[in-house]
Amino acid sequence: MLPRTGLEKRIRSAIKANPVTALFGPRQCGKTTMARQIAGSPGVEYFDLEDPTSLRRLDEPMLALSPLRGLVVIDEVQQKPDLFPVLRVLADRRPQRARFLILGSASPELLRQGSESLAGRIALVEMGGFALTEVGPSSTRRLWWRGGFPRSFLARTEGESWTWREDFIQTFLERDLRQFGIQTAPAALRRLWLMLAHHHGQVWNASEIARSLGEAHTTVKRHLDTLTGALMIRQLQPWHQNLAKRQVKAPKVYIRDSGLLHVLLGLRHFRELEGHPKVGASWEGFVVEEAARLAGQRNLYF
Repeated sequence: MLPRTGLEKRIRSAIKANPVTALFGPRQCGKTTMARQIAGSPGVEYFDLEDPTSLRRLDEPMLALSPLRGLVVIDEVQQKPDLFPVLRVLADRRPQRARFLILGSASPELLRQGSESLAGRIALVEMGGFALTEVGPSSTRRLWWRGGFPRSFLARTEGESWTWREDFIQTFLERDLRQFGIQTAPAALRRLWLMLAHHHGQVWNASEIARSLGEAHTTVKRHLDTLTGALMIRQLQPWHQNLAKRQVKAPKVYIRDSGLLHVLLGLRHFRELEGHPKVGASWEGFVVEEAARLAGQRNLYF
C-alpha cells in the first residue's frame, strides 16, 4: 500500500481537535487500512461492525464504550445507527476520557446522522482513492486509466485491474445501493450508470435520461443525488454571480473514478481510450477530480 501521509496527518489533526472524527468514503478506498495504521498504537480499542464479535460487544453500547480511554475506532458505523446518540453523550463528558474515530461508507444517511446527532462535536474527513499528489506525476497515465481505487491501481496486470473494477460495479449495484434506499432493479441501475458514462462531462438532462429509462425525471434525479452522496458521481454546479440563477441551472455530471468510467465505456486497453470520442471528457473529469481534491483538503465541521 502506498503511504498516504497527507491524509493521515489530516485525520490525526482532526482526532486531536475533536471528540469524534468521521472518516467516510466509498467502499474499497482504503478506510480500514488507514484506520488500522492509525490504531496501531498500544491501547487503541478497535470495533469492526461487520465482525459478529464486535457487534456482540456493542449490544449495550453505553456500557461497552463509557469505560474506554484514549482512541476508540469504530469501523462500518452505518451498520449500527443507534450508536450516534450514545457518541453524543460520550463526546459531552468533561473531562473527555476518549476520542472516537468512526468509519463509514459514504451515504446520505451517515452524513445526516453525523450532522444532526453530533452537531458541534464531529469533524468529517472525506477519503477517496489515490490522488496524483500521492502516486506522483510519473504515474499520471496509470492513475487516469485505472482510477484511484487501491486494488485497481495496484493490480499486477491490466486484466486484474479491469476484473476488479467490473466486480466492484456489480457489487455496488446489487448490494450497496440497496443500503442507501434505492430499490430499483440492478439491471435498470446498470443502464443508468451506462447512460451516465456516455453523458460524462455533459450538462445534466434529467428528462432525456428519464425517457430512455422509462422512469419519471424526479426518480432519475433522486438516483443521481444518491450516487452523488455515495461519492460515485460529482455534480459540478455552474458558476453565476447570482446564487439563485446558479441553483436553477443544470450541473455537469462526472463519474468520479476514471477507472470505473472506462469499464462502463467498455474500454479494455489504453489505446482504445486514445481513439474514443469520450477521451476528452474522461481527461476533463480526471482533472476536475484532482482539482477538487486539492481544493477540498480540509476537514468539514458540523
